[in-house]
Amino acid sequence: MDEKSWVFHIGPIWFDGTVTTMILLTCLIVFFIVFFCTRKLSMKPTGKQNAIEWLVDFTSGIVSDNMPRKEVSNFSLLSFTLFLFIFVANQIGLVTKIVTPNEISLWKSPTADPFVTMGLAMMVLVLSNLLASERFGLAGYIKNSFLSPMPMLLPIKIMEEFTNVITLGLRLYGNIYAGEVLLSLIASMITSLGWIAIPIAIPLEMIWIAFSLFIGSIQAFVFTTLSMVYIGHQIEVEE
Repeated sequence: MDEKSWVFHIGPIWFDGTVTTMILLTCLIVFFIVFFCTRKLSMKPTGKQNAIEWLVDFTSGIVSDNMPRKEVSNFSLLSFTLFLFIFVANQIGLVTKIVTPNEISLWKSPTADPFVTMGLAMMVLVLSNLLASERFGLAGYIKNSFLSPMPMLLPIKIMEEFTNVITLGLRLYGNIYAGEVLLSLIASMITSLGWIAIPIAIPLEMIWIAFSLFIGSIQAFVFTTLSMVYIGHQIEVEE
């Protein structure tokens, strides 16, 4: 699958137009979901309010499972936002596929791009270290994050920071990208084999879309959980 994104530039800086557009669309969808579900809140929730409250409780549970209870209020909004954004970003590429005759892709999941997932992973790394340095001070941060429980682990601790980013970003990218590639291959059966392939291609496409929905949900959960684990590891005192 040799697809390319359309690109544009502002001055000397070039941007991936497809990814940029899909990220903006994902943000709009997330905003609409939250806005729609939080209108006319009541003490006895029903329907859409039940759904958004369940999601808030679910993401708060991710925080409470990986951090001290006193930290839940500090990171529940981050967990909620991260989970909902990644969930929508993972699924949006399943809606349709738009590719020009020149093999330029106009529609895909933002998380099917390694720069997006690595950027999210890098954001978690930077945030966790900034929070740790703010909480413990520079000396305390270095001691707690890199010199505990013994100074000789410093090289391993530094390497761990980079491996956390790589594994966190590439795990998400690999799963979503592979799902979109297989959907494209199944759809191409009709082009290569003709109408005779429809009875096989359509059921396969529906089954894989359902499986991709499940995988996308799991990957949003895994990414959010690991993010809370990494942040919790930095802001807790190493015994």
